[in-house]
Amino acid sequence: MAIAVICEFNPFHNGHKYLINKAKEFVNEPVIAIMSGNFTQRGEVAVTDKFSRAKTALKNGADIVLELPTVYSVANAQLFAECGTYIARSFDCVNYLTFGCETDDITQLMNAADSADNTDVQKIIKNEMKRGGYYPRALENAVRQILGDATADIFTSPNNILAVEYIRGLKKSNVKPLPVKRTEVEHDSFAPSGNFASASYIRELIRGKKSVSAFMPCEIKNVTFPENLERILLYRLRSMSPEDFSRLPDVSEGLENRIFNSVKEYNSVKEITDNIKTKRYTHARIRRILTCALLGITKQMQTAPVEYVRVLGFNNEGAKLLKSCRLNVITSVSEGVKLGGNIKKLLEKDIFATDIAALAYNNIENCKSDFITPIIKI
Repeated sequence: MAIAVICEFNPFHNGHKYLINKAKEFVNEPVIAIMSGNFTQRGEVAVTDKFSRAKTALKNGADIVLELPTVYSVANAQLFAECGTYIARSFDCVNYLTFGCETDDITQLMNAADSADNTDVQKIIKNEMKRGGYYPRALENAVRQILGDATADIFTSPNNILAVEYIRGLKKSNVKPLPVKRTEVEHDSFAPSGNFASASYIRELIRGKKSVSAFMPCEIKNVTFPENLERILLYRLRSMSPEDFSRLPDVSEGLENRIFNSVKEYNSVKEITDNIKTKRYTHARIRRILTCALLGITKQMQTAPVEYVRVLGFNNEGAKLLKSCRLNVITSVSEGVKLGGNIKKLLEKDIFATDIAALAYNNIENCKSDFITPIIKI
């Protein structure tokens, strides 16, 4: 049997190591990490490449690392969680999904997951959205009105929100949620505590060429800088029409025109993002939209079923777990592409994302690392 974890490891730090160790302490089973590739759910390029992050994870508790397809790694929380839990459920050996969150009260988390499907809650959300509301906030407000503060408070913390989506994704399956309470520091906090710090703070230190040895099991040698992608993103945005923008995920209700006008008016991604932002469209959502524009990811692509698992690395214990997977197991990208259909479409987007991420390093890296980088074996 095994424990799955849906993750980004951007970068892999002591908090991630704590999560894996704690899960193994609760349930003494190997860990399958389902990890975002070179772009993350924040709508940003990962701080370093997926192979390096996978290797660090394998050296620090994970037994196998699989790639969450890029099309879904840059999706909203619901689709991100749906894809991750689908991959987890495709392994007959997986009986737990672990995740870090602000509360480890499973009853409260389960109540919050059920509340999202409550008919009265949905009515309030629908009305708030008609008035230009922001869905997560509308959900929180609706739950507070119908089910009370205890359940609604779950939706005030970012990792709890993902936890709720994971639990929803596990419904009608035999996989049990295994929450682990976050320790020491809050999500996105810039105040470290002991040997723990948020991934956001660590990324800032890394890109500022400051030591992060206190917060990570190993240093990162090759670092991306999002600003290195700014001009190619601006080029891509300036080449798009309102119709092109309308095909991007999470673009609706005329937002394509707002994006198009902002692109023509401003000369930096920050200015464009700030101008597009409204109460409904947060910075994070806009960043995801712009990243989808950069990578050519459309709404239609985010409906493609995931029919494979792409293996980035494993140890001896992890290799055994692959036998229980009901999806196509991809250990060679070139062979995977030959399978055609949705497998080819999603893999080609992963390959493209890797080649674009290669431009984010100060010393531009070569293309084709998906083809030439061997599977990591620990």
